[in-house]
Amino acid sequence: MVARRTVLSALAGGALATAGVTAAWHGDAPLGEALRHAVGVAGPVPAVKRAVVQVERVHSHYRGREVDLLTMIPPGVPTRDLPMSILLHGRFGSARQAHVGGMAEVLVSAVARGQVPPFGFVAVDGGDHYWHENVPGDDPMAMLLEEVPRWLAERGYGRPFACTGVSMGGFGALLYARRRHERREPTKAIAVIAPALLTDWAEMSKRNAFASPEHWSSLDPLKNLDKLGTAPIGVWAGDQDNFITGTRQFIAAAKPAVASIVPGGHNDTLYRKVIPDVIRFLGKRAPR
Repeated sequence: MVARRTVLSALAGGALATAGVTAAWHGDAPLGEALRHAVGVAGPVPAVKRAVVQVERVHSHYRGREVDLLTMIPPGVPTRDLPMSILLHGRFGSARQAHVGGMAEVLVSAVARGQVPPFGFVAVDGGDHYWHENVPGDDPMAMLLEEVPRWLAERGYGRPFACTGVSMGGFGALLYARRRHERREPTKAIAVIAPALLTDWAEMSKRNAFASPEHWSSLDPLKNLDKLGTAPIGVWAGDQDNFITGTRQFIAAAKPAVASIVPGGHNDTLYRKVIPDVIRFLGKRAPR
């Protein structure tokens, strides 16, 4: 199953100062105090705790191809049955780009300080079709439901307790909540960051992610609020986000457990503002 394995023990703080790692991880290196020291001309480089990140190439039967499987966990914690949140990337993204806003650094710090219990993230390549089977034979949602739990179990991790999604991944996370509810296997938390909730078919049709308006309506979280189940949902977005209209409609109708609209757009600057709250939201509901 595993074609190759890459251990990338560098995602937090100054560990991302090297150009190669920065490029590989889509520029998600927070310029904190450790990094400023690392690139300075004088003074010692402080020790930095790093998230433990592994990327493996695995074959997905449901997607009909090989995909990257990325796990990201805090250092020095027992991994046996460690609670994991699925992490869904946005459009044109990948497993390697799923983490945003210094997520690794925030997770490591929150666990080290005892603010949240240990948990991790798992990301996979999901394509650009809003995490459902728009192309016959390519079903990323079935991969999440059927294969990801098995891949985690084979590596000693626990079953996904939550799903976190960014942009298109936010749409996917809400669809995942619905599918888990339908299977009578509800999640303990759903966190959506700047969710790509459109309200106009003319705009959605440009993404080639749904065969028809009816197809989109059958899966759109905005039109299927009663099917999401009872899992606590957290929503974070910027007030200048391109998808803010749909996000505000979702908040008003779904009344999620957390609804945070802060100044900002649809970018990493906004993500960095909200990720600490996202980590606390997930940590509060992670199995201990």
